[in-house]
Amino acid sequence: MEKFVIKGGKKLRGEINVLGAKNAATPILSAAMIAKTPSLIRNVPDIGDVRKILKIFQNAGAKIEWPEAGVVKIEPGLLDPTKIDNDLVCKMRSSSYLLGTMAIQMGELTIPFPGGCRLGARPMDSHFLALQELGVKITKKGDYYHVNAKNLHGAEIVMSEMSVSGTANAILAAAQIKDEVRIYNAASEHYIQDLCWFLEKAGVEITGIGTHELIIKGGGQLSGVDYTVIPDPIETGTFVALGAATKSEITIRNVAIDFLRLEFQKFKESNVQYSVKNKRISANGKYHLYDLVIKPAPLKAVKKVNTMPYPGFTSDLLPPFAVMLTQAEGTSLVHEWMYEGRQKYLEELIKMGANVTICDPHRAVIVGPTPLLGTEMTSFDIRAGATLVVAAIVAQGESQISNIEQIDRGYEKIEDRLAKIGVDILRTNA
Repeated sequence: MEKFVIKGGKKLRGEINVLGAKNAATPILSAAMIAKTPSLIRNVPDIGDVRKILKIFQNAGAKIEWPEAGVVKIEPGLLDPTKIDNDLVCKMRSSSYLLGTMAIQMGELTIPFPGGCRLGARPMDSHFLALQELGVKITKKGDYYHVNAKNLHGAEIVMSEMSVSGTANAILAAAQIKDEVRIYNAASEHYIQDLCWFLEKAGVEITGIGTHELIIKGGGQLSGVDYTVIPDPIETGTFVALGAATKSEITIRNVAIDFLRLEFQKFKESNVQYSVKNKRISANGKYHLYDLVIKPAPLKAVKKVNTMPYPGFTSDLLPPFAVMLTQAEGTSLVHEWMYEGRQKYLEELIKMGANVTICDPHRAVIVGPTPLLGTEMTSFDIRAGATLVVAAIVAQGESQISNIEQIDRGYEKIEDRLAKIGVDILRTNA
């Protein structure tokens, strides 16, 4: 088992690039599997979850190549459901996209329950209910699900919750159905928008992108496309929190700020000082990119920050934002209403000296500023792991973070990128 050893308490300086979004890359790579010709996907992060889902596709018969760094070529080919690696399916949540892609293509599929981060109860109900509206039959057999998708049809789907992965699965399935499909109460996160833009380019008709109501007309011969994945808004917010909490001047490149409006409003409330420069259009022409310069400033508490479905404050950014609030003057309430198991990182911050009161499984009060001291910590999931890295960089002294495989699942070569802005970080065997 590997771990990170971080010596914190230093000012940072330099530039750090935002890479492709994991939560956009995995459904887009899955969507490439339903095209009839090869696709070239750019700005793909070389991370654990991407490698695993590509390995699942490759084992099933697809041809996968990395012609250059950050670029994946996918040739779907003839797929064999008996060759799917069930161990890999169990290790990540995004393997659920097999339901909306390969199960539809092959007519039948048996897979185990998808794995991923343990954030409390994360049922697959929204996925199953949406797919069943389209004619998919799903039966549980022990620890496996048998999927029969031989009699598909159009439908009006009302998502039982604004599940991002559930909405993505419904979109992927609808893209292969000739009849019109309407999805109400759809998630509209940047990841969903990016998936829809890819499918549009491949030949699917989609209206309502960016809203909670989608109308999809697919079923044709989808063409493979050359497409660039959105830079990760979660990386952006994490780096903003890092620069602000360490009171450093850093430049964050390739920022898709259009998708982080409420998050940046909260950064402003906390007196995070930044400027934007180098405005440019994205590769697909759908949004703007900027370079962001974070400047040192005294931080202020925010009265309350709570997670909400997009365009609300994203759950994935609350943990690094909470670390930043430990360095802010005053009392802040953080409310994670979506996942009852996502506050474990706060226990690690308390070990470091943070003044945090955990009120219940969803809420905590943070009083700052308080100095953080290095300690030994465990990464519980992808975002908590990155959050503990931020906390260790803020803290005085040495920290050791174990179970960093969780971090590798979502962040490409994070130690190398952080070292370029002055972080003293070493990957070593535990």
